[in-house]
Amino acid sequence: MDTRQLASRVEAMCARDTASFDARVREESEWLLDAVTEGGFDTDIRTVGLEHECYAVDDSGALTTVSAPPDDLPGCEEEIGRHQLEFQVSPQPLSSGGLDAVRAELRALFEAASDNLVGSDEQLVSDGVWTIPADQGSVAYLTDHEQAGGPPLATNMVDAVRYHAQGQTADTRLDAPHVTYDGETALLNSLTTSIQPHCVVPTATDLPEYFRYALRIAGPVLALGVNSPLFPPDLYDDASAETILADCRMENRIGIFESVMNAADTTPKVAFPEDVDSVAEAVEDIVDDPTLLPVQYDDPDRLTHFTHKHGCYWRWIRPVFDEGAEGPANVRIEFRPLPGQPTIRDGVAFLALFAGLMTDLPRRDHPVAALDWADARDNFYAAAADGLATDLDWIDRTGERTSTTTALYDDLFTCARAGLEATGFDASQAAEVLAPLRARVDRDRTPARWTLDRVRDHLDADTSFERAVSVTQHEYLRLQRATFDHGAFDSW
Repeated sequence: MDTRQLASRVEAMCARDTASFDARVREESEWLLDAVTEGGFDTDIRTVGLEHECYAVDDSGALTTVSAPPDDLPGCEEEIGRHQLEFQVSPQPLSSGGLDAVRAELRALFEAASDNLVGSDEQLVSDGVWTIPADQGSVAYLTDHEQAGGPPLATNMVDAVRYHAQGQTADTRLDAPHVTYDGETALLNSLTTSIQPHCVVPTATDLPEYFRYALRIAGPVLALGVNSPLFPPDLYDDASAETILADCRMENRIGIFESVMNAADTTPKVAFPEDVDSVAEAVEDIVDDPTLLPVQYDDPDRLTHFTHKHGCYWRWIRPVFDEGAEGPANVRIEFRPLPGQPTIRDGVAFLALFAGLMTDLPRRDHPVAALDWADARDNFYAAAADGLATDLDWIDRTGERTSTTTALYDDLFTCARAGLEATGFDASQAAEVLAPLRARVDRDRTPARWTLDRVRDHLDADTSFERAVSVTQHEYLRLQRATFDHGAFDSW
């Protein structure tokens, strides 16, 4: 659509009265609670799924535009930036064969998108934050916009009303160590890409217990996955390279989304969520969340408006209520803070880790459920800041409290393996699928640590900071090309 038409639709979306939409959401939530109580969202098959975002670069490693996916490429959608795509893997049973199917589908989606949506000399990249900007530079790319008599429209944002409207009530501000910038649109979020594993809760009324465990493992799992320590160099202020490296967060995805999408003096929409005591409380949290994009549907399903509102319910871990348009109705937990990972095998390992823990911890009534919510929250933000270098509070399966990295992850992997074995994996299969993440602990090396070590190596060779980041990113791209389909990060 042309700029004026898009601007008109965005303005109309932002001006809509939310009252009638919110009434529909509440009405649908009442049906949902009745259905959950009656067992309509229970399932006998424990399934898992994965969403995987990526971005595209040209042969120089610089950000480039991806063609819009056609309707006949299922599982592939545009993301907020013109340089991004999202792949949505079909739900699979939690089994060795199910995870093999996830791997195969991801390979197929990347191959199809690489063949059809980017040039022969371009590459789709699985990463946390891109650090080599498009030709015009990071600030220009992220902030270039048109003002067609209405709200600002980001030039490099896809032509989707929802994305252009999302930033109208947010701060749209980058606020990180030595990176502070006030933008005008939500395109600042397009700095990051992620993977998002999710796992079904077999008995929907057990959601509060599963959710409590998901919040307790959030910090330790995030610490394993950190992969976004640096911004593009032209976004930094005049701090020295050594100061930037000393002060950087190991995972900037968390801070980017919170500073861009939350608004000052209001309840944050992007946040570490509270525990819930009941399914009703989980549903009410979604219903009461501030409405951003009200849409009235003429022929809705049972949860159409509720699901639409849930799309802007941006908690780092969130419940998903699926009425079953493409399968059985279910309740699942979606784990959202992880950045893109270097290889498919690493991404699937996180899916296995999350699903294994979500199976075992409730089954054994693991004592970490007693960890204070504030400690779980502090673990999460400490993991984002320092990765595996931080001491996280934990209660192990014997009831012992510890903050020792070795003890925590020994317990975590023991429970994850037990959870996988309980769903049919044999012991060797469970150990093998988790091995790439176990290696990160044993070697004390995450993708973020690898990046910082390589940048420091180049700085020690008297390379400029900008050049050191660029060369490191090119190394990342080269190693990913060699290992993405069948290798793992632990070989880098």
